[in-house]
Amino acid sequence: MTDFGTVQLGRLSLREALAIASELNGSSGATMKLTGQEAVPALTSAQLAAVQDDLPGLVGSMLPVQFTNKADRNGYWMVTDAQSDLMNWQGEMVTATWQCTLARVGTDTEVDLESRLSGSTARANDFSATGERVHCPPIGHYGYYTGSSTPVVMSRAGSEGSMFVYRGVSVTANPRWGCHVETYEMGRVRFLDANGIERSGLNFSVRPLYPALTTSTTLMTSTSLLLESGAATVWTLHNTLVKVESSTSGGVLTVSSWTAGGWQAKNWDIRIGGLTLGTPDTVTVLRNEPEIVVIRLLRSQNPGRITVDLTLRRGSRCVEAYVQAEFSTTISIVRSTTEAATASTGYLTATSNDGAGNKYVIGSAKTFTADTANGGISVSSAVAMDAFIGVALGGTSAQVGDQPADLFKAYLGAPAETVQAVRR
Repeated sequence: MTDFGTVQLGRLSLREALAIASELNGSSGATMKLTGQEAVPALTSAQLAAVQDDLPGLVGSMLPVQFTNKADRNGYWMVTDAQSDLMNWQGEMVTATWQCTLARVGTDTEVDLESRLSGSTARANDFSATGERVHCPPIGHYGYYTGSSTPVVMSRAGSEGSMFVYRGVSVTANPRWGCHVETYEMGRVRFLDANGIERSGLNFSVRPLYPALTTSTTLMTSTSLLLESGAATVWTLHNTLVKVESSTSGGVLTVSSWTAGGWQAKNWDIRIGGLTLGTPDTVTVLRNEPEIVVIRLLRSQNPGRITVDLTLRRGSRCVEAYVQAEFSTTISIVRSTTEAATASTGYLTATSNDGAGNKYVIGSAKTFTADTANGGISVSSAVAMDAFIGVALGGTSAQVGDQPADLFKAYLGAPAETVQAVRR
């Protein structure tokens, strides 16, 4: 019986054609060419469309690669070329024949992963405050090394297990760490589209696919699908600690935190000129890496537009937001259900623990007006506002590193990060 093995390219799982891989050792190092095909069935039409869109977007990425039929080739590889040819015979047969070229970086026993961190620990702010550089590698990493400086280590429990977070990382350090390929993706940041599919690329629609209708209004085969029209109402962004979704029960965003084995949700409203922003018209993924995902929500105005950029980092208890309007107005982010807060320099914290024993935290690097009665912040006569929304896990008993002041410092010191492989 023919065994069609699979290859796991980072977050993307593909079926190889006869498990054949051509390898070449040239002047630029070892390369491997893979080919395969996806089809409906065994995939759904939405899953096949995701492969078609996501595979070309992997070009230039360094990824952990795992094989079912040739595990000796497992390791870290760079995707140098990729393409997928779609064939759709009016829904009767749908296939995506793909090929990609990988350049060998090294096995997980011979290379370190290096996080290139940049930026200072003092994000431009109006409070003369200095932040703290916080960094989090994947679950299962080992041998974390920052040179002569020694960061403080803390643990945060997420939906996939405990994550080690390093606080007070020196601005001159680019941490190195080892990681087995099978654990590299654990604790990652991920974006799921309306079909519930985790996406690997950047260029795709988040709206769901649905079956087309025949003239008799009966459903055709699931291979004949159309893109649903209308606003982008279903999507998920999460890092196992924090989950962000479009709200369906008041406000604009639902921000949930992983607590005691479950997600605890709070709804937040984004208001422009005193009116709720409402459901975004579109959602665009701007960056999509295991260590960080950035998405952009767009809402049409009459005239103009509002954009909301959301950034989530691996190991963070907060989602970062940047709201931008076309015309000067009042911009606010507030709890959609009244929950009183206490103001501190740069942030607000819920006055009392909630039912799960936590306190929400919201703040900004810039001067804002605190709404302590309802729980929120606002700026007037402005075209932009930055913010972070998170949770002090444990509320009044939060551990050091999870306290509101710690989350504010981490927001101010959040670095840009690029991960690369280096020889040990």
